[in-house]
Amino acid sequence: MKLCVIGAGYVGLVSGVCFAALGNTVVCVDQNEDKISQLHEGKVPIYEPGLKGLIQDNVEQGRLTFTTDTASAVEGAEIVILAVGTPSLPGGEANLSYIEEAAREVADAMNGYKVIITKSTVPVGTNDRIHSLIASRTNYSFGVASVPEFLREGSAVADTLQPDRIVIGASDPHVAAVLCTLHEPLTTNILTTDIRSAEMIKYASNAFLATKISFINEIANICEKVGADVTRVAHGMGLDQRIGSSFLSAGIGYGGSCFPKDTQALIQIAGNVDYEFKLLKSVVEVNQGQRFNVIRKLEEALGDLEGATIGIWGLAFKPNTDDVRDAPALDIMQSLLEAGAQIRAYDPVATANFRRLLDSSEVTWADSAREAAEGCDALCLLTEWEEFGEVGLGELNELMKHPIMIDGRNVYREEQIRQSAFAYYSVGRPQMNNMDMDRHRSVMNP
Repeated sequence: MKLCVIGAGYVGLVSGVCFAALGNTVVCVDQNEDKISQLHEGKVPIYEPGLKGLIQDNVEQGRLTFTTDTASAVEGAEIVILAVGTPSLPGGEANLSYIEEAAREVADAMNGYKVIITKSTVPVGTNDRIHSLIASRTNYSFGVASVPEFLREGSAVADTLQPDRIVIGASDPHVAAVLCTLHEPLTTNILTTDIRSAEMIKYASNAFLATKISFINEIANICEKVGADVTRVAHGMGLDQRIGSSFLSAGIGYGGSCFPKDTQALIQIAGNVDYEFKLLKSVVEVNQGQRFNVIRKLEEALGDLEGATIGIWGLAFKPNTDDVRDAPALDIMQSLLEAGAQIRAYDPVATANFRRLLDSSEVTWADSAREAAEGCDALCLLTEWEEFGEVGLGELNELMKHPIMIDGRNVYREEQIRQSAFAYYSVGRPQMNNMDMDRHRSVMNP
């Protein structure tokens, strides 16, 4: 099939490339000329394992091209995929201006029947608005469908090519049949439903996963007070098939481009129909507070943070991505700077993106994990990059001024902690907190 993907951001680029890998002819469109130039040069504007090689292969096979010319791309397509951003407005609701503009461009370029898919995450009822908007600008017939994406950054290629399920929301049986044919090479687990239910499935799915994360973090906070181990609690919970083991890793909360945005948007959707989503409001509140446990533990370990040098391991919101949108590191580092601390920060791939959001003369941007730890009074592990766990605590003890670690992702194992001299703070594992804080405070405040 001939596809046009409007929006070469995370969702659009990964989706377009994977559809090309299935043998379709795909044109990815973006108005950002620099991004399209990079793609023409074989560069990838986002970090995603496996994506660069897949792009190169499909470009060489002639199945994948990139352009800023929306009209020509739409004219040559049978299926048009809308994958532009829907960022949050100040009130939390989704900003639909980009997708509405894309719909207008599609309408103006129509030269025959098209199936128009919305893959962007949009509030319930948006596809009805898109249908009306396009119909008001063209006399050509077309079909509209909602096909939400469920890919995870860091494993997006695998998630796209081997999905758990495909959700197709369409009111026209012909549109549903065309899209089933398009997606059948990926999985036989295809759910066809009405458009509004498909729109809601995406929000409901992300809200539920966010709820699991905040729930296990609340359990972790209780574990710290009663002496239980949250990793063992989560394992026991996950063995129950009604609960499952995914998204039960305690830490410093979720971030990124989806969960924060989509939870706030769903709260707004509920408010617009005069319903207060109390549970989801609490999920958001718990998540925001969880990241500041890092600051509280640092203050417990060091007392006054003014003048202290704090190492930061990890700036991306999760490993295997350079995405720093709503990353916990942002709030944590801002709080450290406000407290008068000096920071030495490192991330394998996300530093450049992070510095666009937060840069300060009080931050030293290290080129390695070891360099970030050198001379620090304490070290905070905020993103569970694999390379961090490969640095031994004994080696860190030699590098750091004081062996104090706040492990926000529970990376280090019990035997590693017991064999070290570290004052070690984990999340929800109090029996692993290997601490002699009186000794460390006497060193910090002689």
